[in-house]
Amino acid sequence: MQAIRDRGSIASTMKKPATPAAPAVSREEALDIIKTAMVEKKLTQAELADASDCHEKTIQNLLGGRSVRDQTLFDVCMVLGLDFHGLRDAWHGETVAVANGPMELKGDGGVVAPVYMGAYTRAAVDHYIGSYLTIRWAFANDKTIVAYRTDITWDPEWPSLLFQERDRPDAPYSHRGRLYIPSSSMFIHLVSLTKGAMRMIIVSQIDREGVMRGLITTLNKKRATFTPVATPIVFAQQTAFEPDSLGEIATGNRHYAHYKTLLTDTVEQGYARLV
Repeated sequence: MQAIRDRGSIASTMKKPATPAAPAVSREEALDIIKTAMVEKKLTQAELADASDCHEKTIQNLLGGRSVRDQTLFDVCMVLGLDFHGLRDAWHGETVAVANGPMELKGDGGVVAPVYMGAYTRAAVDHYIGSYLTIRWAFANDKTIVAYRTDITWDPEWPSLLFQERDRPDAPYSHRGRLYIPSSSMFIHLVSLTKGAMRMIIVSQIDREGVMRGLITTLNKKRATFTPVATPIVFAQQTAFEPDSLGEIATGNRHYAHYKTLLTDTVEQGYARLV
């Protein structure tokens, strides 16, 4: 027994192998990490500035190693999926270890959207994930209703909710974009941005029935020109879609009366106002 205790005592005094530390990073190396992340996400300076909600000159200063606000560095890190705290310390002259990977939250939150998108966690917006019947008035004919499907998913590469329109009668004009969810508003924003062209949908946060109501503002192609238009829009969460429930819904369609009521109520109940 004494020998066993002696061996245990000897073992307890032996040093355990040290876990390899993450490599230290200086400001110059932090810049390399940022530039590499931009290449991986295929973002230009202008696109990074737009996604980070700051001026392109600010991004030029950042990439040139010049001083920028911590808020700017935080927003850039959120867009690129980098460790803000490590990069911030390196930026201010401290040599620290930086994890080159997505920022995660402890617990069920998983990941968090960038601050400029509302800084929402996946756990807080899981109820938005799914498919939606999407209806609005046709731009060319105010007696016709356009119905299509919108899928909302979580994008782990760029932490945020992503929407994709499907089964539109004018398929070439289908949009894909992201959800912006302010913490202090009852409305959310579905925004698509392509080469400077922006379309915005503002709808109420999803209710207990899985419905969101609001307004779409976009451009409508009429002959050779595009004209700004706005009309009420409704998203109703559902899992199945009948063939005759999508497309251009005319007055003779059996779904027409129900769709018309949803759109009319959107204005009458105050979810949107056309002035």
